[in-house]
Amino acid sequence: MDGNHLGDFLRARRAGLQPEDVGMASYGARRVAGLRREEVAVLAGVNADYYTRLEQGRERNPSPQVLDALSRALRLDADARAHLHLLAGTAPGYRPSAHVADRVSPALRQLMDGYPSTPAFVMSRTLDILATNSLADALYTPFDPADNLARMTFLDPAGRGFYTDWDRAAQATVANLRQAAGFDLDNPRLRELVRTLTEHSVDFARLWDAHTVRGKTQDAKHFLHPDVGPLTLTYQAFDVRDAPGQQLVIYHAEPGSASAQALDLLGSIHATRRRAEPHPHR
Repeated sequence: MDGNHLGDFLRARRAGLQPEDVGMASYGARRVAGLRREEVAVLAGVNADYYTRLEQGRERNPSPQVLDALSRALRLDADARAHLHLLAGTAPGYRPSAHVADRVSPALRQLMDGYPSTPAFVMSRTLDILATNSLADALYTPFDPADNLARMTFLDPAGRGFYTDWDRAAQATVANLRQAAGFDLDNPRLRELVRTLTEHSVDFARLWDAHTVRGKTQDAKHFLHPDVGPLTLTYQAFDVRDAPGQQLVIYHAEPGSASAQALDLLGSIHATRRRAEPHPHR
């Protein structure tokens, strides 16, 4: 994770754009993918030499106005724009190395347990699963352990079968981790996780190098669970105010749908298995 984070991000996002994407004509042979540095500078209205210094890490203190101009030039969405400001240290309320506590409050655990018919769990910015309710345990039974969403997606053999659209799930997972990197570049847990995933997954390494950034808010997910078959669930993610960096994620199925029936069945199967255990545990 050490190095020129701001420059790496700018370079990767520049490489993902073609002249036609930004309404520019293309002249001459292109030795590298994407826009040239000079083209980004023109689009942003900044000096080409200044932009080059930004990418190379020789200039590390761009103004918020310059970053906004680069965001527009590179067609960054809201999450990527916020990430750019975090990398440059200009985001409002920016606090470097704000490590996230891994303790989930008893009140939040009680709240999750109050949702018996929908999976709910708390995760950290690095996608570590910190606490679950019973139905979330049931949902993630194919994984052993169900400890980190990135590890489960890329390194657990169950991942590719569990996520019906694995490519989309993988892209979203890496984009979530990229957002985490902006908040805390020196987080030892993040550094360890990225190193492990990069060493053991070519797919992760490729997606990580793309520098795509996306936060977790709401979306539909498609699963294939070995006990109940296909599940289409929509999730909502909520920031935990008294534990910055933690998020409460709640899944739900469309009422009366086949997925809602399958989720009810999954809960019954899980409860039956727990009662059959000599010493039930969570």
